[in-house]
Amino acid sequence: MNHYETVFILNPVLSDVQVKETVKKFEDYLVSKGAEMISKEDWGLKKMAYAIENKKSGFYHLFEYKVDGTAITPFELEFRRDDSIMRYLTVKLDKHAVAWAEKRRARNKTIKK
Repeated sequence: MNHYETVFILNPVLSDVQVKETVKKFEDYLVSKGAEMISKEDWGLKKMAYAIENKKSGFYHLFEYKVDGTAITPFELEFRRDDSIMRYLTVKLDKHAVAWAEKRRARNKTIKK
């Protein structure tokens, strides 16, 4: 199983309920493919550097998970099929990136307390 991170941007016109449903849909999809969810982060509504689909902001979300590499292509196909997703990026993490992600998670936990 490989270690991956996926960041995706949801359309800003969605309601909070629609955002939660969409995030849950993609999380359930990964789990159904045998993924082990390591962390999920909701970065909230952020202004983008440039307009996408005439929108200047979007809801940012991050998934960090372990899954077999064959599950990534169908997962990204689901992103392309969903109109509420404006952009996405999936990255395979090496050992250095995994260590950095662990430090980031630990730092975020201390900040939230």
